[in-house]
Amino acid sequence: MSHPDHVDSHGFHKEIQLGNKTIDLSQLSERERWRIEHQRLHEKHRGHEAMHAEMAIILLLTLVVAQIVLVQWKLRHFKSYQRATLLGMWLIPVALCIKFHWIRFLVIWSIFSVITGFVAFKASRKPLSGSTPRWVYKWFLLIYKMSYTAGIVGYLIIMFTIFGLNILLLIKPQTSMDFGLLLLFYGLYFGVVARDVAEVCADIMAAQIGYYSTTGLPSKSLDRNICAVCGNEIFIMNNEDAIIEKTIKLTCGHVFHEFCIRGWCIVGKKQTCPYCKEKVDLKRMFPGPWERPHVLYGNLLDWIRYLVAWQPVIILLVQGINWVLGLE
Repeated sequence: MSHPDHVDSHGFHKEIQLGNKTIDLSQLSERERWRIEHQRLHEKHRGHEAMHAEMAIILLLTLVVAQIVLVQWKLRHFKSYQRATLLGMWLIPVALCIKFHWIRFLVIWSIFSVITGFVAFKASRKPLSGSTPRWVYKWFLLIYKMSYTAGIVGYLIIMFTIFGLNILLLIKPQTSMDFGLLLLFYGLYFGVVARDVAEVCADIMAAQIGYYSTTGLPSKSLDRNICAVCGNEIFIMNNEDAIIEKTIKLTCGHVFHEFCIRGWCIVGKKQTCPYCKEKVDLKRMFPGPWERPHVLYGNLLDWIRYLVAWQPVIILLVQGINWVLGLE
């Protein structure tokens, strides 16, 4: 019969039971204490190899089945998959932050959610105000640029810390690395959530404006001086204002406000003409080398979506299966 371990005021084991021997760790060197603790851990888990193998098999099978289910769900019912992913992206990190009392993220998330919720509310109103699409795209383009900048700056800070350049600014490596990881996380997280909400708003507004339809045929004709994204005039020329906005002409011949078509293609992930649904040539639209990474950055965010929204769900599912089977 083994005796309970004695613990000091700091939470460390002073005496432990190892086989038939009682060992006083306070009389040993630090290296010997770690060796004894390691040996004790091995004895505790001796004979559990079969159980660990079962847990590994359950993890692999769950990952494979989950991947198949998610891929099929996305192919067959994209809109419900998109909404479920957005809900997971929006709530799962918040639940973790509440659990660990990460107040900074909760404050930023709350501000972002309130403004984005108001923007989405305005985009869903019927009839749609003529100025609403412009403000919607401006907001999401702003969030897109901020998240892109935060992600890049965070990545550069991490690389500078790895190469020891933080010493030049007399900044501790831990502080520099934490700040870089924080910026990278904020950039990736809010970039993904904003893109998903932007796509939902783009679908809602396009359906209300009336030029874009699921069949691919425009529901009404497009006037030559009207932008099919926002529904406003492309050239504003009257006695009070004399404003000529920058425009972009697609290969299909249709002309749009520059910020409207950028918001439609990059932020809203619509790589087709808003009016006739012809494929958009992104290389022709954004020829500059400093603009092309924006498209690549959008592809990166798609990979992050799975890690944030679905990976925690799969891990919880695996833990639930282990609990039901009595595996520890």
